[in-house]
Amino acid sequence: MSAKSSIELYSMKRLVFFLAAMAFSSMMANAQTRDPNNKYLVWTNNIMFKEEVEAESEETKEEVPDEEQSKSFIEKYFRYESMCDWKEGMRFMVIPSKKDMVIRTFCDSTDHMVSSMSLRHKIMTYKGHERGNGLHERVVFECEDGKTYYFEVPTATFDDYCYTKFGVPTLAYLGDVDIAIEQLVGKRLLTTNTVYNVDVSTTSYGYQKIEVPIGTEVTVVAAGVGTRSYPVKLIVVDQTGREFFQNVAISRTNSGMRDEEFKEPDEYKHTFEGSFEIAGEKASGDEQYDKFVGGKVFTLYATKMTNSAGAEEAIPRLTTFTIKAMHVLRGTKYVRMTLDRAGLEYTKQVTFTRENVAGDVGGMHEDYYYSLFASANVGNVKEVREKNLPDIQKSIIRVGFNEAEVRLALGEPNAVSKVKNNTYTWLYRSRMDKNDCTIYFNAQTKEVKYVKR
Repeated sequence: MSAKSSIELYSMKRLVFFLAAMAFSSMMANAQTRDPNNKYLVWTNNIMFKEEVEAESEETKEEVPDEEQSKSFIEKYFRYESMCDWKEGMRFMVIPSKKDMVIRTFCDSTDHMVSSMSLRHKIMTYKGHERGNGLHERVVFECEDGKTYYFEVPTATFDDYCYTKFGVPTLAYLGDVDIAIEQLVGKRLLTTNTVYNVDVSTTSYGYQKIEVPIGTEVTVVAAGVGTRSYPVKLIVVDQTGREFFQNVAISRTNSGMRDEEFKEPDEYKHTFEGSFEIAGEKASGDEQYDKFVGGKVFTLYATKMTNSAGAEEAIPRLTTFTIKAMHVLRGTKYVRMTLDRAGLEYTKQVTFTRENVAGDVGGMHEDYYYSLFASANVGNVKEVREKNLPDIQKSIIRVGFNEAEVRLALGEPNAVSKVKNNTYTWLYRSRMDKNDCTIYFNAQTKEVKYVKR
């Protein structure tokens, strides 16, 4: 290669990299609304500024999946900090709930109680604990406004109190939020829940619930502060550009909730594993499907798959794919398949549990793997001629088709007659959503003589 060609190739690679980086940066920059004065306050990009909607009660009940065996990512980055182990310098944000407007949390240096609302969204830095003027010890915080505030523990000593899960009311732990910003923004996740939220206002806690299929691939576009109980607000975008969020308690530091409470259906979704999992990581049970990865399959009937843009695409029958990955969707009967067709990536959720469902293909569940796929490259099926594939794909039978081609077009016949007058028949009754028909074969050539409908 000449020096000039090398320079041109290098310049082209730099241009491609630059354009890709700009596109990603643009997506990240425009993907959500952020308070310019507070990096921890973020909202989905479809909020309505003029209308405030009170938070809806989350009545949707989800089944609590089994505990995930591997939590290496969470264990590595999000460590639970018992109040007894708090170190000076740990940072929190005041996120008062409605009850905190009545029951005040902090007092100032004059021992006067301070309105929680006046401290809303203020950052508090932990400065240790000390003996107060009364019988109880108090926890000391330095506020970003330059003042010192105190929380008086309800027990006689700090040591008696710090081993409980109660913590300090109103305070959302920012350590988890900082780590989420660093480690999770830009990361691909899969949804493990069906209900998520979109913001409707930046000035209230209003949101609306939306439904999202389990196993949807999303990218984290922002992390900010959520609530005291669920400090990390993760905003994600799916492949269609739709944004939504979930507030989660990752390390559960100062969440004010016991571990067993997070096992309840309404609370489990507010754990990281209750709403997300890291895309590409092995799940418990994935290994039993490793034998499928790398194999070629073709569709036995028309179906829909999700393409790389996140849109549903109609896939004709007899379309050949290579299986790239199989991933068990936690808490469901489904396996998420990642498939490749000529360099284009698709996903499809299938089940390996056979179910009789009225109205589905052949009376079986349409997403049952062995009903949907056959293992082979359709172009290499023995005795099937390439020139006949376009008609076979449309379930059209023509004179001269052989048995293998008829079987691939219509499936197995409902009945086969004996040879009579050098002719035998295959009878089909409403197979593959086609009309009833009888195929007449020449007994010597085993090719179609004619078709009667």
